[in-house]
Amino acid sequence: MNPVVENVSMKNPNPIIALVKKELLLETRQQYTLYGIFLYVASTIFVVYLSMGQPEDKVWNGLFWVIQLFVCVNAVAKSFLAESRGRMLYFYSIAGAKDFVLSKLIFNSILMLVMSCISLAIFTLLLGNPIEYGWRFLGIACLGGISLSLVFTFLAAIAAKAQQQSALMAIMGFPIIIPQLLLLMKISTAAFSAVIQAGLMQMVFLLVGLDILVVALAIILFPFLWKD
Repeated sequence: MNPVVENVSMKNPNPIIALVKKELLLETRQQYTLYGIFLYVASTIFVVYLSMGQPEDKVWNGLFWVIQLFVCVNAVAKSFLAESRGRMLYFYSIAGAKDFVLSKLIFNSILMLVMSCISLAIFTLLLGNPIEYGWRFLGIACLGGISLSLVFTFLAAIAAKAQQQSALMAIMGFPIIIPQLLLLMKISTAAFSAVIQAGLMQMVFLLVGLDILVVALAIILFPFLWKD
């Protein structure tokens, strides 16, 4: 048993906080995985810069969200892959299925918040800054990062029970995520112009509603996977 897992669970009586803290400690101790994601983000944006220079607004917006999608896949896919069967049995003895999946959702949301801010900083540094309202786009980027992380965490939980986990995530994920990605691109165009597009708040509420639905589905369905 990993001593980080055991020590955190003993010190904190709240299982969700204990599991989130465990994820944070493991991530800071195994820094090669975190640095690998940073390198992936920086190298991908740098290749885009070399091939395109500084694109126009719509292309800039589309590239940002497509890269966010692949960053999320790389960051979140390992959520359940790193958990061995023995460790899962240990978690089963100290926490419930809802606590476990909520801790994964919270940690991956935090991770994607950080990645979204880093991606936006590198984007503006290399590909220019066509954004008229920076704080508005930053808020949308953070909301979008959380939305992507919730969906792929839920899919990773399902795929973890299959043999071909990465392939199953791609098969299930992209048909689900494409409408959400298009919605994010549509919402984020509000940061490039002073003109507020019609139905903007309705689209934001729709995105938040989808996030709530994903969390509810994870809480309802994950206990059935947990018992397996």
